[in-house]
Amino acid sequence: MSAAPIRSVAILGGGTAGWMTAAALSKALAGQGVAMALIESDAIGTIGVGEATIPTIHWFNQLIGLDEAAFMQATGATWKLGIEFRGWQGEGSAYFHPFGTYGLPGDAQMLPHRLIRAWNGGHARDIEAFSLTTQLARARRFARGNGDPRSLLSTLGHAYHFDAGRYAAFLRQMAEGRGVRRHEGRVTRIERDGETGLVRALTTERGERIAADLFIDCSGLKGLLIEGEMAAGFEDWSHWLPCDSAWAAPTAADPAAPLHTTATAAQAGWRWRIPLQHRVGNGYVFSSRFQQAEAARDSLLAAIGTPEAEPRLIRFVPGRRRKAWIGNVVAIGLSSGFLEPLESTSIHLIQTGIGKLLSLFPRQDCAPLLAEQYNRVFAREMEDVRDFLVLHYHFTQGRTEPLWQACQAAPLPDSLAYKVEQFRASGRLMLQGEDLFRDASWFAVMTGQGLRAADHNPMLDSMSEADNLRHLDAVQAAIAKSVAQLQAGGA
Repeated sequence: MSAAPIRSVAILGGGTAGWMTAAALSKALAGQGVAMALIESDAIGTIGVGEATIPTIHWFNQLIGLDEAAFMQATGATWKLGIEFRGWQGEGSAYFHPFGTYGLPGDAQMLPHRLIRAWNGGHARDIEAFSLTTQLARARRFARGNGDPRSLLSTLGHAYHFDAGRYAAFLRQMAEGRGVRRHEGRVTRIERDGETGLVRALTTERGERIAADLFIDCSGLKGLLIEGEMAAGFEDWSHWLPCDSAWAAPTAADPAAPLHTTATAAQAGWRWRIPLQHRVGNGYVFSSRFQQAEAARDSLLAAIGTPEAEPRLIRFVPGRRRKAWIGNVVAIGLSSGFLEPLESTSIHLIQTGIGKLLSLFPRQDCAPLLAEQYNRVFAREMEDVRDFLVLHYHFTQGRTEPLWQACQAAPLPDSLAYKVEQFRASGRLMLQGEDLFRDASWFAVMTGQGLRAADHNPMLDSMSEADNLRHLDAVQAAIAKSVAQLQAGGA
């Protein structure tokens, strides 16, 4: 006989993770009679620097029924077409990781091989010329992809930059409108069932007792429930990702802001620049092993000028909880682990945690098999993102600072080493169906970081080298024509 259904959910922590979870669950569970509570304290700050997203944000916004125009106005959002990496191959270098695919519709997987064949034949071709998304970003012109698979616009992709604090407030309004009840205060007591070990209730400093069948830990890096109470354990990845600190500070809005995030390599890490409607978000992610905090702060201020608020220091350890779901506690967001914002994955990992919870939503007994599957998929996803970040650090060239030398010398995770070996040998990108970053992303960053393939897919050998070059010329011309039409106001 099936256990009773979940009748109450308590979310510990607000911020982006907490209110995203509340907005999603209140929408997905509407009409099922599930009482939902969120406990947060105004006295506890949030990290609040997750202002850049990737295109998967569209799935979440659709899930919760978000109106894009209202969301952009409320959060000061701007369009994001990708990420520009400056200085990762030495001072003055730059490459672009576009959202969207390379080439013409239907050619996404073979276009990289066409370029590899041309390069290996001694024919120079600029990778940026084969991405409509990149060309629009360079032209500072936004266009939205369409649903016609035959249209060149179908190769486009976009996400947003937005104010994470405003986003949380926007989602809070949605969630409370759907019946989520907010409780103010710090949690001072956690009750557990003596037989099952399940959490039964949380009590706040105000004396409120919030009982629930399911608890979502969105308490941030400390992981008050998943680590402090359930002792999940933590897998430290700082030997691959050495940065453990960040300074963050806003500057005045830029009226000529680009349509992308900028990540600039620096002495002991890298600086971000995220343009919003009302300000620019800036930060310096660095390793405290290679630079003192005050020196890092001075470096950030030298790069950005006078900030609109005092720089804020954030400390973290890169890695993940060994288990993100234990008993009736599920960790979502920073409580489940932290991967630095180099590829803007923090908000994505929140929403995929929510998505996995919805697909594996338990009954009151919180069957261990559901938690096991959640933890398997969670671990695989975190490792996939980790490998993509390590790719940037390890293959940086043209930088001689101690941090970068250490990154270049560090051994790769086996899973990443396999991908690199396969690409170098055959130009193939060995991805799995559930991997977050797809062919275009891996090809952009591998190429940008100086990796070169020795061979291409032999399926291309059915055409001559001259025909392959003519095809590339036609693709480049089609993209250039589309950019010119879009700049002129055409479709």
